[in-house]
Order: sequence, then structure tokens, then C-alpha cells
Amino acid sequence: MIQLLRRELRLSVRAGGGFGLSLGFFLVVAVLVPLGVGPDSAILRIIAPGILWVGALLACLLSLDRLFQIDYEDGSLDLLATSPIPLESVVMIKATAHWMTTGLPLTLAAPILGTLLNITPAGYGWILASLAIGTPALSMIGAFGAALTVRVRRGGSLLPLLVLPLYVPTLVFGAECARRGAEGLAPGTPMALLAGITFGALGSLPFAAAAALRTSLR
Repeated sequence: MIQLLRRELRLSVRAGGGFGLSLGFFLVVAVLVPLGVGPDSAILRIIAPGILWVGALLACLLSLDRLFQIDYEDGSLDLLATSPIPLESVVMIKATAHWMTTGLPLTLAAPILGTLLNITPAGYGWILASLAIGTPALSMIGAFGAALTVRVRRGGSLLPLLVLPLYVPTLVFGAECARRGAEGLAPGTPMALLAGITFGALGSLPFAAAAALRTSLR
């Protein structure tokens, strides 16, 4: 399984959808929002947690269509399905590789880019914590969506429409947690709900994604 994870990390970088592209998109969002909204620091401070979360969510979408599509096209997915490793574990490993090359770099970069949005010093830790807890759910939900569209023509166009509604609860609670923390309010409730979504996604969606892949390979 370690070898499979290393393979997925190499493929994630070589396929052009790794951390460089995601970080570049995240940076563009953080730069363009102040230009579009204006230089009012009070407004930027209010919208900063939500903008950072929206930027991270959209950046995670960039490489989702490659999670299973490349393996399906070259026949590797059939070999993985018949290997001793359970297909559920394969899904989990692919989601983990996606998070390590997108979600983790975005989480670490968010406090730095938050300075462009004039986020309060108290909000740095909370935006980091909320993204660290919430981005694994984004990768896992994305893996489920990628498994559903692996055989669909132009699945890369359909995938965002399928996944974005499933991302909404994570976005709402993640942004609310960061906002409350930045304003000095108690963020415990949205943080707990965000953690519940992540653990629920990690506990159930590998099985749903594996079932979708088995149906596609028949």
C-alpha cells in the first residue's frame, strides 16, 4: 500500500494537476478578490475566511477528473481491482494522495495568503485548523464523484456539477468556523460539525466509490 501511495503521488505531480497548479489558482483568487472588491480593509477582513475557503474548494476541483480516469484508460484500474488490495483501500489511497498534493499545500498556504485579504491575526490559526479538518472531506467526496464519472464521456465537465452540491456543507461549516475564530467567537459547534462531515465521508464514501468503480468495470 505504501508503494501504491508513492505511485499516486508521482502521478499526481506528473499529470499536471499537482500542488503547483492548485497553489497557483489559490494565489490568483487571493490576489483578484482585493482588486475586485476594493481596498477597504474592513470589508476584506469580513469576507477573508469565506474567500479562502471558496478558493481552496475550487482549487481541489482542478485535478479530480484525473483520480481514476488515467488508470481506467491505460487498464491499470482493472489490475488494481483484481489485486490483493481491496478496492476500498485503493480509493482511500488515491484520496489521500490527492489531499497530500492539493489539500495539504493549500492549508499551509492559506494563512500566508490571508495577509492579502487583511485577515485578523486571531484568524490565522482557525483558518489553518478548519482547512486541515475540512480538506480531507473535499478529497474524499471528490474521489466519490470521480468514481461515478469514470466511464462518462467528458466526465471532467460533469464532475464539478456533481461534486459542488456535496461540498456545500463542508464549505458552510468550514468558513463559519474560521469566521468565528477570526472574530473571537466560540467556533466549537461548526468545528465539531465539520469534523463530523470529514469522519463520515472517510468512513462511508470509500465503500460507495468502490461500488461505483466495480459497476463501471463490469
